[in-house]
This record gives sequence, C-alpha cells and structure tokens, in this order.
Amino acid sequence: MTIAEACILIACLMPIVCAGLAKSKGFGKPRREGGFDNRSPRQWLAGLQGWQARANAAQQNSFEALPIFIAGVLVAERMHASQSLIDALAIAFLAARVGYIGTYLADRATLRSVFWVLGLGCCIAMFLAR
Repeated sequence: MTIAEACILIACLMPIVCAGLAKSKGFGKPRREGGFDNRSPRQWLAGLQGWQARANAAQQNSFEALPIFIAGVLVAERMHASQSLIDALAIAFLAARVGYIGTYLADRATLRSVFWVLGLGCCIAMFLAR
C-alpha cells in the first residue's frame, strides 16, 4: 500500500470523526433528555447549534470531498505519475482537510474556505501529475 492509498483510508475515516464530534453533545444522555436519537439521527443532528452543528456540516463536506480525492490518487497512480509527488499531494490534502475541519469548528469561515481550496487544488494537481 502506498502512502497515498493509506491517505485514502484516513480520509474515509475523517467524516466519522466529525460525526462523533457532532454527536458528542448527546453521549451519555437518554433520548428524552436530549441525548442522541439513533431512531431519527438526521432530525436530531439538524437541531444542533454552535460548534457541534458545524462538526456535522464538516462531516457532510468530508464525505463530499472523498470522490475527487480518491479518483485523483487512483488516476495519478494509473498514469504512473511520480509516487513521491502523489504521496506528497495526498498528505497535503489530508493536512488541508484537518485545517478545514479545525477552522470549521472554530467558526473561521474565510480561513476554512482557504483550506477547502487548498484541498481541492491538491486533488486537481493529482489529475495533472505526470
């Protein structure tokens, strides 16, 4: 497994981490007292506010970012681009995603957008790598 392929696995786990953060408000509480409602999870999550609502949004965006990242890694490897370049771009993508999630939770909208663009740029660069 290449470093970039390991990064795919890590990127696939990032939305789950965000979901855990979003749901943390309801851990250990009964549903009747505002605890997480596994019978209606989307409705419960829609009622969140503050950083936990932003964690849920980061979860959704993390899922949305996966297809272009996974495709970028696989296309670059299929085209026999430099593996060290692919690995570096994949690591940079993960770093951008961590920055994105962190700034989303901290409610830093402009900086969050910068990280989003950097992550997208890494994905596009993989499609163009030779």
